[in-house]
Amino acid sequence: MKSITISSKDSGQRLDRFLSKTFDRLPKSLMFKEIRKKNIKINRKRSSAEQILGEGDVLDLYLNDDVLHVKEKHYDFLRASTDLNIIYEDENLILLNKKVGILCHPDGKDYIDNLVARLKRYLYEKGEWSPEDSSFTPSLANRIDRNTGGIVIGAKNAQALKAVNESIKSREIEKYYLTVVHGEMPKKSETLTAYLTKNEKKNTVTVTDNQVQGSKKIITGYTVLDYYNDASLLEIRLLTGRTHQIRAHLAHIGHPLYGDGKYGIDKGRYRQALYSYKLKFSFENENILSYLDGRVFQAENIKLLSDYKERKYL
Repeated sequence: MKSITISSKDSGQRLDRFLSKTFDRLPKSLMFKEIRKKNIKINRKRSSAEQILGEGDVLDLYLNDDVLHVKEKHYDFLRASTDLNIIYEDENLILLNKKVGILCHPDGKDYIDNLVARLKRYLYEKGEWSPEDSSFTPSLANRIDRNTGGIVIGAKNAQALKAVNESIKSREIEKYYLTVVHGEMPKKSETLTAYLTKNEKKNTVTVTDNQVQGSKKIITGYTVLDYYNDASLLEIRLLTGRTHQIRAHLAHIGHPLYGDGKYGIDKGRYRQALYSYKLKFSFENENILSYLDGRVFQAENIKLLSDYKERKYL
């Protein structure tokens, strides 16, 4: 005899589906037969194949051990790191402070350990999500380059993902960055407009003042927070979210980011001084996340800031 206590992640399922998912050597014909013979009980009472399991229910199986072999689960995300810096979390979304050097999504070299894999592992081990029980996969609503750190929004359900995507598009979620650029900015604060063209093969972008074929409009706002020697500390408000927008746009106007070997003057260096440090929720339309209206979330212990204060950008 084997007893199983139903956990929160397994609750809400039909008995027959739970058994088929859990035991890989239990034929359906035998399962239905043993249910009818009262050899599979829930809370010591007779059960039915379509009965819904609840959290805390005790399932008693009076079956031979050879058919009670538990399926071995092989999920790649369980090999990801458990290192997550959580800024905020509720039943719909989670705000993660991504470290510099971590990819948001897998690529050919870093397929196993990336931010979305860490999120999946966290929610799976917490009992909030399982790939077998849900058609939705936890997703990241925004993306940050590997060598840029900062706040990434994770959605726990389809409704939250839709609401976040629509709110980013309508600018109801405001994204702010900190960066250190070469040179003294011409104005204390300004909103820049230009056009960006992406080269998919080279993973680079080109910024022009006028629209050209294939280009998309970009809008980048900046405010100067401090200046010393040749380094300006800026707060950036991202009004459009294009690939490499901040790096390429500021380089285009003659103020490339420190450490940016792709668009800047620091050739051979690829740890650009850029951090997505603040999010502001300003909802105009009612949605599943309206309870966050007016909330501001900010990352802490930002190395870029401490490096700037210690005058390391010289």
